[in-house]
Amino acid sequence: MDYLDRLENQSIFIIREAYSQFRKVAMLWSIGKDSTTLVWLMRKAFFGRIPFPVMHLDTGYKFKGIYEFRDKYAKNWDLDLIVAKNKEAINAGVGPETGKFECCTELKTVNLKKAIARYKFRALYLGIRRDEHGIRAKERVFSPRDEDFEWDYKNQPPELWDQYKTKAEDEEHLRIHPLLGWRELDVWAYIQKEKIPVVSLYFARNGKRYRSIGCETCCDPIDSQADTIDKIVEELKISRVSERSGRAQDKEAAYVMQRLRSLGYM
Repeated sequence: MDYLDRLENQSIFIIREAYSQFRKVAMLWSIGKDSTTLVWLMRKAFFGRIPFPVMHLDTGYKFKGIYEFRDKYAKNWDLDLIVAKNKEAINAGVGPETGKFECCTELKTVNLKKAIARYKFRALYLGIRRDEHGIRAKERVFSPRDEDFEWDYKNQPPELWDQYKTKAEDEEHLRIHPLLGWRELDVWAYIQKEKIPVVSLYFARNGKRYRSIGCETCCDPIDSQADTIDKIVEELKISRVSERSGRAQDKEAAYVMQRLRSLGYM
């Protein structure tokens, strides 16, 4: 068994363990490489079909390629897709021009809270990784939120020797992170091995490619000639540039990202 097989087995174990505890669950699918890899693992874990909804938080500002990929593979993979929008905030004019903090809070965090309340989900699967952002290094695989879905990063359960706190209190809501211990290079190597389809924005065109994707208004491409998965893997082996260097909210002071996450942001 190689390194990627061990990562796959651990993630599938986490996915199944969480489902044995919570049936009223959903998975968040940003359509990025990490969450698409998680969809792939979910399909493996449940023998081809995910037995709960896959939810996309749609801000209305995503790349056209993201929407096209979402609709194509939601159909191809027979996903029970929920597209969640905070229509009240959108109708009130909230957007990138009103400020990144307000935009992310209303169109992502508040949107997510409303969706959780509407569908009464007890837990959510997310495709985040510890190495992606310093604030995410404080996360746990099974991460409790309070009754307002807020994250107390100073009070997280210990996870020693792969022993997880899989049960939640009545007022708690859990976030489950099966990819938390993966690295960016691991994800791309797994995509390479499994031949997982990903959004074309990741591949270089005219000397530029997106290393991290989200809202079109908040993402900038990096200089790159990597136009295939093999070239991306080789590029990452020598890169010293932060993965999210092109994401606008990550250029803010570190406490801003921590504030967003403490309020429920991914």
